[in-house]
Amino acid sequence: MSTVKQAKAPEQALVVGRITSVYGVKGWVKLYSHTEPMQGIFNYQHWWLKTPQGWKAVQVGQGRVQGRGLVAAVKGYTDRDQVKEICGLDIYIDAKDLPALEEGEFYWSQLEGLKVLTKEGVLLGRVSQLMETGANDVLVIKSCEGSYDREERLIPYVPDQFVLNIDLDKQEMLVDWDPDF
Repeated sequence: MSTVKQAKAPEQALVVGRITSVYGVKGWVKLYSHTEPMQGIFNYQHWWLKTPQGWKAVQVGQGRVQGRGLVAAVKGYTDRDQVKEICGLDIYIDAKDLPALEEGEFYWSQLEGLKVLTKEGVLLGRVSQLMETGANDVLVIKSCEGSYDREERLIPYVPDQFVLNIDLDKQEMLVDWDPDF
C-alpha cells in the first residue's frame, strides 16, 4: 500500500500535467506536462492528485526527460501495481507556488475566463483557452450571455497591438478587434 494520504485541497488548484501510465516495474510513471519547458513540472515538489475519494498530496522523488516525454518516481509508490491507482489523474499545484511574474506578464490560467471587450465596449465573450502557435499565443474567445453574437473568435495575444489592457480585478480584457471579424 502507498504512503499517500488524504489531503486538504490546494487553495488555488492549478493543473500542470497528467500522470499518463506506468513506467517500468519500480513504481515510476510517465507524465504529460503543461509547463513550459515541460520539465518545469519538476520545480514543484508538492503535487496534488484529485481522486474519486478526494485530494491526495504526493511528492516527487525523482524525475527526468525520457525520450520525448517525462518520467517520475512518486514517493510512497514502489511497484507497478501500486502506481496504477494514480494513472490517468491530473497533477495539480497550488497557484501560490508559481514564480512571481514581471509587470504586464500573466499566466494563462489568469486569462482564462476573462470577459473580452473591444475598445468600443462591445462584449465579444470570454477567454475559454489559449493556444500556442509558434509565432504568438492565440486567445480562444467563446460567446457568453450578452455577447455581440454567438461566434467563436481567435485573437492573437499580442500586447499593445490587439490586447490593449488586462484588468484582473475586474476580470476583463480590452482588445482592438473588429466584432464583425
